[in-house]
Amino acid sequence: MTPPTFAFISLGCPKNLVDSERMLGKLTQDGFALVPEADGADVVVINTCGFIEPARQESLGVIREMLELKSQGRVGAVVVAGCLAERARDDLLRQVPEVDQIVGVFGREEIADVVRRARSAAAAAEQRALFRPAPVRAWDDTARLRITPRHYAYLKISEGCDRLCTFCAIPGMRGKHVSKPIEDVLREARELAADGVRELILVAQDLTYYGLDLYGQTRLAELLRRLDEVEGLAWIRLLYAYPAHFTDELIDTLATARKIIPYLDLPLQHINDRILKRMQRRVNRAETERLLDRLRRAIPNLTLRTTFIVGFPGESEAEFAELLEFVRQRQFERVGVFPYSLEPGTPAARLDGHLPEEVKQERRDRLMRAQQEVAFAWSQRQVGREVEAIVDGPDPEFAHHVLARGHADAPEIDGVIRVKGRHLRAGDLVRVKVTAADGYDLVGRALRVW
Repeated sequence: MTPPTFAFISLGCPKNLVDSERMLGKLTQDGFALVPEADGADVVVINTCGFIEPARQESLGVIREMLELKSQGRVGAVVVAGCLAERARDDLLRQVPEVDQIVGVFGREEIADVVRRARSAAAAAEQRALFRPAPVRAWDDTARLRITPRHYAYLKISEGCDRLCTFCAIPGMRGKHVSKPIEDVLREARELAADGVRELILVAQDLTYYGLDLYGQTRLAELLRRLDEVEGLAWIRLLYAYPAHFTDELIDTLATARKIIPYLDLPLQHINDRILKRMQRRVNRAETERLLDRLRRAIPNLTLRTTFIVGFPGESEAEFAELLEFVRQRQFERVGVFPYSLEPGTPAARLDGHLPEEVKQERRDRLMRAQQEVAFAWSQRQVGREVEAIVDGPDPEFAHHVLARGHADAPEIDGVIRVKGRHLRAGDLVRVKVTAADGYDLVGRALRVW
């Protein structure tokens, strides 16, 4: 008997991607056959993002595209999963009533049952939505069917968030912070390493909060030291470290562990004290600057990535100018800038002083232009240096070249290094002599592989 087929579309952040890979694993273990294209599939599963309005519109656009295929008889059923489903709930079925099933974030372990219901008209008539309460302990993310290249993978060390930043809807979609026990993280890391992973990328909504719920104190430093011993891994990269709970022990671990590369994603969101207070970030400018100084002193060649929100309710031109000058002064290697998005149900939505969209966009553009100068100058300073890089695959534009990433380059987020060299394969670690800079990207030639 031919197994039923399904296509899968994963949207949103790396944390969502881990959920997608777990659902893919559950479906294939349950006898469904994954196909590369939606056209012709018995079922299409869309794991959506609901973080901010542009992400929601992207998710709705993909849903409508799949429903159009369904209306033409080219797709059997459409299942919507993940953050948009969790956030919108029954409103989603009112917006796109042709969807067969929706399943919230916390129903991911039951995805096979949901897909079976989507294929059964009788079952779908009884239940079209599945929502579960947030877990009291972190999920097991082993037995995933990975959709990243074989040589790198994301590993979630916790779920949810206890921070109550006024602009953010994530706690409402993802629940309270729950840490994955150290032994469970290590078991998953070993499984990934055995599957060929060389670069392990740790993700969480709040990395530095890790362990507080389980152990009564933060334990990220201990976890990192244990991960540093996992055989097969070459690089460990950290994403999304809230600027709190940076102990001397943690900073020393970041500086001295053999496999933790000098890259840190540290979302700051703003630097003006009044705006930080309105955001309820629970850190001020002085504390932030002390942390940045400590990190720069302790960790040689550190790449700092951060994100900022501009046009937050009540942000004055002077407060924006303070942020602009801070970015020029601090010389972050990597920066993302987002215009404030009014999120229904968040405390910031009720604040006074909401700014016109054109003001928010203009401030975003000004901050990005300032950061572009910083980033391009950093790229130029790399010319002539030797850097360690990991190969992602062939360069589609140039023969005898590959696309690689250095310590400063998280996949799908930062730049790349176009490397000239023969017989280089995905996952190879290569020493590269940087010969040119091309905006955010670098160009180089391979010196040796190990």
